[in-house]
Amino acid sequence: MLAGLLALTVAALFSGAALYINVAEQPARLGLDDRALLAQWQPAYRRGYAMQATLAVLGFLCAAAAWWQTGHRAFLIGGLVLLANWPYTLLGILPTNRLLMATRPAEAGPESRRLIERWARLHAVRTGLGLAATIIILTALR
Repeated sequence: MLAGLLALTVAALFSGAALYINVAEQPARLGLDDRALLAQWQPAYRRGYAMQATLAVLGFLCAAAAWWQTGHRAFLIGGLVLLANWPYTLLGILPTNRLLMATRPAEAGPESRRLIERWARLHAVRTGLGLAATIIILTALR
């Protein structure tokens, strides 16, 4: 059952990181002026994307292994929900990310702030997917 415990751990790590972004990092950065807001968001996004993309794939692989070992479909479902962050990010969030990454901090203004606020609402879906995957995998371990 090691694969199931690893899947749960990775899904919880993904969820915790995503939740931190929505409840702590994003509200704090919105207190910055437009230039500083964008200048902070850009490197934070690059680092966060690398971490969360890796966790989503790793969590799926662990959950798939747990499903393979146990036959409990909930592991596979939880892994797929976690992995759903990939297509959601590529289709739902990437257009906003590209606009923000293409903007130089010196050009930041009300539009870049509006895009970062929109990005946070879109990112909240990633948080929800992570939490749902964590709950599903936890249920599979019961």
